[in-house]
Amino acid sequence: MQKPVIRYLHLTPDSDFPALEGLSQFKAVLVVEADVAEMTMWDTSRALVAAGCAYALVWGKECESWREAIEDASLEAVNYEDVPDEQLVIVTAHEEEELSEAFWFAQHRAVHPAHELRETLILHIADTPRREELEEEYRDA
Repeated sequence: MQKPVIRYLHLTPDSDFPALEGLSQFKAVLVVEADVAEMTMWDTSRALVAAGCAYALVWGKECESWREAIEDASLEAVNYEDVPDEQLVIVTAHEEEELSEAFWFAQHRAVHPAHELRETLILHIADTPRREELEEEYRDA
């Protein structure tokens, strides 16, 4: 069994989403600690789907708006047709939970019907990065 891979990406609220190299069919945990313009939220959601995100968990500010944006981006990617399991993007919002609970869910309950999700992207949207702290909390969950 391969060891899960954890990647961290910090974006400020006005950052453009960079190209993601080497990821496919991955799990994304969005840790949203800053207010983000609606257009940036939609652009980021589309970029996640285009990069191969198969399961997205959202924690922090505006969870439901992020969940809706990612779900809509996934439907847009298939022209609002029926979504085959291989292209299905599952999205959950964790606004009433502690971050450690969302991380636990990501590790132990977030499964996809068509893909084994071995890579996890912690997408941290905040004014300042907290890479080591978030990666450690994820590993400890």
